[in-house]
Amino acid sequence: MNKQAIYHQPDSNYCYPLEDNVISVRLRVSKEDTFNSIDVIYGDKYTYQNRQIKLPMKLKYTDELFSYYQLDIKLDDVRFVYIFQLINSDGKFYFCEDGIVEKYDFKLAYFNCFQYPYINSIDVFKRVSWMKNAIFYEIFVDRFNMGNSNKDYINMKWNDKPRQNSFAGGDLIGIIKKLDYLKHLGINVIYLTPIFSSISNHKYDIKDYYKIDAQFGDETIFQKLVDTAHKKGIRIVIDGVFNHSSNLLSQFQDVVKNGKKSKYFNWFIIHGDKIDQKKINYETFANCYYHPKFNTSNCEVQKFLIDIGKYYVEKFDIDGWRLDVSDELSHDFWRNFRREIKNIKPDCLLLGENWHDSYPFLRGDQFDSIMNYSFTKAMLDYFVFETSDAEKTANKLNSLLIRNSEIVNSMMLNLLDSHDTDRFYSAVHESIDKLLSALAIQFTFKGVPGLYYGIEIPTTGGYDPDNRKCMNWNKLDQNGPYFKKLKAIIDIRNEEAIIDGEIKITSRNELLIIERYIKSEKIILAVNNTAQKIHFYEEGEKLVSHRYSNNYLNSDSFIIEKVKK
Repeated sequence: MNKQAIYHQPDSNYCYPLEDNVISVRLRVSKEDTFNSIDVIYGDKYTYQNRQIKLPMKLKYTDELFSYYQLDIKLDDVRFVYIFQLINSDGKFYFCEDGIVEKYDFKLAYFNCFQYPYINSIDVFKRVSWMKNAIFYEIFVDRFNMGNSNKDYINMKWNDKPRQNSFAGGDLIGIIKKLDYLKHLGINVIYLTPIFSSISNHKYDIKDYYKIDAQFGDETIFQKLVDTAHKKGIRIVIDGVFNHSSNLLSQFQDVVKNGKKSKYFNWFIIHGDKIDQKKINYETFANCYYHPKFNTSNCEVQKFLIDIGKYYVEKFDIDGWRLDVSDELSHDFWRNFRREIKNIKPDCLLLGENWHDSYPFLRGDQFDSIMNYSFTKAMLDYFVFETSDAEKTANKLNSLLIRNSEIVNSMMLNLLDSHDTDRFYSAVHESIDKLLSALAIQFTFKGVPGLYYGIEIPTTGGYDPDNRKCMNWNKLDQNGPYFKKLKAIIDIRNEEAIIDGEIKITSRNELLIIERYIKSEKIILAVNNTAQKIHFYEEGEKLVSHRYSNNYLNSDSFIIEKVKK
């Protein structure tokens, strides 16, 4: 038995409350080790010495090196203490705070058992209820649809290749006009890139947070968008750029003018007594002089930004904030931001733009979810770079799921591309088969699928600004085979086994296999990313035709079937 591989940490993603009286427990062991059984021996804090309950754990995930066992326990007493019992061919062992031991004295358990001392209701991570069946659609506003063509700032034709300083004329009215189309596609959440006053086409350099950019519309039009979308069952999430602003922000300009005498001097992180925009002697986003970074350790800055967050929730009833460069702001700020926003609207989503493992932000006191670029990378490794076969991809996807609690996993925004990446369709060398296969994984994987506008065509594009082309409505064919298969994949998201089911990710015969299952049924996705034809069958069970039959939702590279259990 590999003792070094065995790991558990209380009050973490290895032990956390799912509800006020339900706790989830995980244990990591070596993938190479075989166990007859792994049990949790638990009880309440003050009677554990004399009374214990033993329950078996089940193998939940397996990655390259480890196996992960998991058990959800409904408690009568929420003062939870526990140890693990492992049985293999060598005998019986116990795992506690002292590590692996051959004997365990429950009379002295108060010294070395694991514990979650008390489940306080306020500490239970509350799932954003509507994320359960959410399907996101990201819109880069300037490039989606032009509702009002009476504009004098446009400097490119709609379907021309964009440049960094191109303005195409997309606006909020244009989005309102396409809400019925988006609803038909199956979209129920729209994520808008920034809509606030800015001199750029992308609006990530905001000069006035309380003003809707005139290129896109005004407050009246934005309110109409939110209200109309809500009536159609579509939620609106907007982009909050709180890490940095435009150098044209009035507070920053005051510092430019008055230096250390400015009352806003400590709103930014400045090295010296005055601003030097040529030498850039102040902290910025990346190395952009026009993106001065806010000092979110400053209480006045925190209030300024939190008030902005509250304003758009209270006045317009938005459904969430996508938080730009969120991992560069202070944890203290995000804790305060969350507290204020959730007090107004508990179901308001807080979605961080974190590209890496973000466990410290996802413990229930900061973000609900992040944009899951680790999922994106796993898809690129499998379909594009081909550095990962079916087995490695299954291991990677399982590894991603063990990073966070199951509550967070259910809300992670899984995406193939965005305004910050190459278009996935171009990355796979315009292979419809690979694109559809990746979409099938995206919509059966645990979490929330996020589509980038234009995938319906599908749209090509390299890196910025090529990944921000205009939506070519002339090429959209809603009766074509690709669109119909895309729509069918999107519809899978409505299946009960996808919404509420468990997940199992494995590989067999070079097939990547994802199973989503509940008591009565199972949905199986099998993906073949090789050049060979591989026969797939479910041993002992008959694959039955549903509306997702071979003739309707399959290709040379994947098949989705529904199994009656």
